[in-house]
Amino acid sequence: MERDSLATLPNAISMSRLFLAVLFPVVQQHDLRLLILAAAGLTDFLDGWLARRRHQFSRMGALIDPVADRIFVLVAVCTLLLEGELSTGQYFVFLLRDFATAAAFVVAKATASLRAATFKARFSGKLATVLQLCALPAIVIDARATPWAVAVVGVASLVSVVDYTVALWRMRART
Repeated sequence: MERDSLATLPNAISMSRLFLAVLFPVVQQHDLRLLILAAAGLTDFLDGWLARRRHQFSRMGALIDPVADRIFVLVAVCTLLLEGELSTGQYFVFLLRDFATAAAFVVAKATASLRAATFKARFSGKLATVLQLCALPAIVIDARATPWAVAVVGVASLVSVVDYTVALWRMRART
């Protein structure tokens, strides 16, 4: 990580997802919601691509990107739950990885042998996020897609939770 500046284009693009998160529940028009979801997916790809291309890596950027992802997904899923597009069970399956990651972070920081562990993005986590961002438009487009979209996200989330747990366990074993 070379720079610790908040004022980079990749960070600004990541933070734009917070604005999109505010818009999602306000916008009721189907096509505009799909546009917001597409923009969120595009910014998720673009911020990382630009950071690599411009060599603009920072601790702040490494924190902003996943937090912006999580906030956007949380707001979108909460909106769909409140509008009756998702059941309570589907809501929890959709956010399984997010809850597990938050719990793991708290446990890691509270456990002496894990305090030095660093949480780094892993392929399984990125895949779960991509699948969440693909499932959301599928749900908005056709409610009949909801069960399978949630199931795919649930399986990817479970794989991600296991993957991160194993990685954290291995870090613990090395310390």
